[in-house]
Amino acid sequence: MINFVGAGSGAEDLITVRGDRLIRSADVIIYAGSLVNPKLLDNAKAGCEIHNSAYMNLEEVIEVMKGAEAAGKNTVRLHTGDPCLYGAIREQMDALDSLGIAYEVCPGVSSFCGAAAALKAEYTLPGVSQSVIITRMEGRTAVPEGEGIASLAAHGATMVIFLSAGMTERLSGELIRGGYSPDTPAAIVYKATWEDEKVCRCTVGTLHETSVENGITKTALICVGDFLGDDYSLSKLYDRSFETGYRKAQP
Repeated sequence: MINFVGAGSGAEDLITVRGDRLIRSADVIIYAGSLVNPKLLDNAKAGCEIHNSAYMNLEEVIEVMKGAEAAGKNTVRLHTGDPCLYGAIREQMDALDSLGIAYEVCPGVSSFCGAAAALKAEYTLPGVSQSVIITRMEGRTAVPEGEGIASLAAHGATMVIFLSAGMTERLSGELIRGGYSPDTPAAIVYKATWEDEKVCRCTVGTLHETSVENGITKTALICVGDFLGDDYSLSKLYDRSFETGYRKAQP
C-alpha cells in the first residue's frame, strides 16, 4: 500500500494523528525534502528506508514505490501541507493506477491555514469577503488561460498566493492591474508555523519592497484582501435576533 500523507504546514505537531501513525508504521518514506519538516522523520521506525524526493524525478519516485510494493512493504509519500494543493500527486496516482498498485490519501493542514493562524485572521468576513482564491503567479510553469493574477484580482475576494515570493514586483503590478488599490492590506507569511516563522504586514503597493527589506524570496505565502483590515459585519450565526434550528431569536 502507498499512502500519500500531508505533513502539515510546518510545525511537527501539526501533522494529523493518522499521518503520524502512518509514518511510524512505514517501511519506506519518500518525503519532499525541500519543504517537509525533517523532524517528522524522527518518528520513523528503525530500519525505515528514507528517500528525499527533492533529488528525484517522477520516474525515480515511482520506481521506489514499485520496488517497495514488490517487497510487500508499506510506503509513505510525505508531501508538504495538504497534498491536494500543488502536491503533484495526480501524476503519481495515475502511474500507480497503471501499475495496479493501491494507494490512499491522508489529508494534512495546508500552509494557507497556517498562514491565517499566523496572521490571527479570518479569510471569510461578513460584508468583506466570502470567497478565498488560492492561486500562484505564472512563472516557469504556465497557468491556464483566464487564471492570471489580474483576472482573479478583479473579483476583489481574499487571495492566498503560493509559489510567488520571488516575483513580488510583478505580482504587485498584476494585483493592481486587476483592480486592487495599492493600499489594499497584504501580508507575506514566511514559513508559517515553523520555528522561524515571520509575518510581514504591508499593502499591495509595498509588497516588493517589503519582501526585499526582509530578504524573503521563497517558502512564503502572499495574502491579499480587506480581510486584513478592521471593518466587517458581525456574523448572523451568533446574532441574538437571528433564529436558527438550535436557537430562538431574542428581542
